[in-house]
Amino acid sequence: MSGSDAGEQPFGGDGMQTTHAPLPEENVSLSPGLYVVATPLGNLADISRRALDVLSSATVIAAEDTRHSARLLQHYQIRAETVSCHEFTSEGKIQYLLSRMQAGDSIALISDAGTPLISDPGYVLVAACHRLGLPVHPVPGACAAIAALSVAGLPSHNFRFEGFLPAKPGNRKKALKSLAGETATMIFYEAPHRVMACVEDLVEVFGGDREMTVCRELTKRWETVRCATAESIAEWMKADSNQQRGEFVLVVAGMAPADTGDEISDEVRHMLTVLVGCMPVSQAAAVAAKISGLKKNQLYQIALRMQGGAE
Repeated sequence: MSGSDAGEQPFGGDGMQTTHAPLPEENVSLSPGLYVVATPLGNLADISRRALDVLSSATVIAAEDTRHSARLLQHYQIRAETVSCHEFTSEGKIQYLLSRMQAGDSIALISDAGTPLISDPGYVLVAACHRLGLPVHPVPGACAAIAALSVAGLPSHNFRFEGFLPAKPGNRKKALKSLAGETATMIFYEAPHRVMACVEDLVEVFGGDREMTVCRELTKRWETVRCATAESIAEWMKADSNQQRGEFVLVVAGMAPADTGDEISDEVRHMLTVLVGCMPVSQAAAVAAKISGLKKNQLYQIALRMQGGAE
């Protein structure tokens, strides 16, 4: 996951924390193929011994942003050839990397931070390797989604990774509505310039009482982990603009199974039907909940089904 932290300049502007750099081992032998290497989210100490060995021994390092990765490589005195490999990489560049591996070279694929392909580029290259029968090796390590889930305090036996929601408000709300009845814990990435709007949409669509955890700037100087209701999170972020800066992982509780059914009386169902016919679904659910004493989330899901999933 990549992004920027406008306004905060901890540890050199990109938010990364440094540590003393051990020298990679020399002359580690790598067989030809692609090595998908996880790199630190922020704290440079969060890199494995194996990752350092692979990066120092690979013939080529294919990086999402060679300028961004240069700091990590320089810190650990890794001098391998680097080339860019991002979502806009041309077919010619992909073919070049494939030909290098076919000729016997080893290529390490890295993203700006964390595990490549987890909402990061690299899928096209990995898929092409499989089509050609070229070996692909995972070199596991940091992953923002899993790091956030581990500290979220929400059920982790069943979770759903959604990555980045659509940037446009209408599309974002539509995507959230499709997930409103999901019972598994959900994990989202979000950019700083959209995070406030995203949380507000979560409140509107999932309900203000939905539990969630905001993980901001994981492993960096301004690391923040806050668990509360969606409504409380929205109020906290509005009150402190600093909490809208940096890289975000939002971990949202799934709907409680008891809230997913249609166990309401005919009278309440009739009332909800009338309300849905003259006001937005979210407002209809709120009014019906106030009158009936039932949970807004339950009524909201039933109202959505009444409208075929659209307001």
